[in-house]
Amino acid sequence: MWVLYALLAALSAAIVTILTKAGLKDTDSNLAFAVQSVFIIIVMWTIILVQGTAGKMAQFARKEWVLLGTAGIVTSLSSVFTFKALKLGEASLVTPLERTSILFAVIFAAIFLKERITWQVIVGGTLILAGTILIATVKQK
Repeated sequence: MWVLYALLAALSAAIVTILTKAGLKDTDSNLAFAVQSVFIIIVMWTIILVQGTAGKMAQFARKEWVLLGTAGIVTSLSSVFTFKALKLGEASLVTPLERTSILFAVIFAAIFLKERITWQVIVGGTLILAGTILIATVKQK
């Protein structure tokens, strides 16, 4: 089931990129992100309230608050950087470069979460990097 969710996330991320790039045409990138963030909060709290899981926040340990809070801050910074890159560059060039986050995630997962890096992951990561370099070296119009 995780594969389905991962593919839906990828499809959603692609749609978000296109909608964001189109929405940034005449707008400051930080203001655009702030507006989008309001909608993110509304959607997420609606889901939480419908699920009835809001009360479980009281069960969070201090460590979870710190980790999730830090992740939230870094998520915000990532989005600020992505919005600025989309404002300045072409989505078809920005997105592959931004998605090299996959490589960083694999490396960080191995270091901090002790996940295994197999030869398939190394080959796949190399192909991702090669594809990113190939796309990034395309001349902009």
